[in-house]
Amino acid sequence: MTTIRIAAAQSPSVPRDIEANVQLHLKFIASARQADVDILVFPELSLCGYELPHLSACVVAPDDVLLAPLQEIAVAAKMTLVVGSVVAGEKAGLPSIGSIMYSPDGAASIYRKRYLHPGEEQFVQAGTMDAFCRHQHEHAFALAICADTTHRAHAVAAAQEGASLYLGSVLISENGYALDSSLLRQYSSDFNMGVLLANHAAPSGGFASAGRSAFWNPDGELVAAADGPGSCLVIIDNSEGIWSGNVQAINA
Repeated sequence: MTTIRIAAAQSPSVPRDIEANVQLHLKFIASARQADVDILVFPELSLCGYELPHLSACVVAPDDVLLAPLQEIAVAAKMTLVVGSVVAGEKAGLPSIGSIMYSPDGAASIYRKRYLHPGEEQFVQAGTMDAFCRHQHEHAFALAICADTTHRAHAVAAAQEGASLYLGSVLISENGYALDSSLLRQYSSDFNMGVLLANHAAPSGGFASAGRSAFWNPDGELVAAADGPGSCLVIIDNSEGIWSGNVQAINA
């Protein structure tokens, strides 16, 4: 198995300020670049925060000028970036909660949250793609956004597409963390996938994040996790099939 290094960026978000959040993202990316990270995953709606009533004013496209620094650094650092954003919906009307993925070759793509939490449907529409899978260093990775990870069917679809990594961008509070993390641990062993959780570093949209971004190896073993909230990178390395990890604090 080819060596790969992935990381969860446990980052804070300035409410509704995309420009400020791009600058925050760049701080995390710079540290991840120094650590030779191949794939860096940010939390759900990392570019604007979980500000449901205001999401329609935060819609961006991958080629938006505000996001150009992210696309440029993905190429320069030869790193795949997964950032949380509001994107246009597949149908007319409401936007979608999405992940924009910038690839080292300059390409950009969008995954839209497939499953919504109750109440989110007032502000956003769900995507229709069951599994967004891409390849890097002979690994196949699938993206998930928060409520996606609570639906076993989503992990099943990822596994059926051949995913060896399941990368979740989330906002999970302390009250929800025990259940959600137990589901992710179960997916890792049930489907022989490494599972990454990238949670917010600070409160967002009125929700106090539990932090505790983490990674479980395909045997269901916890490899590394943040102790709680706070800005950090959870860096995970696979060297010839052996998983290891560490947590690096970020001054953000």
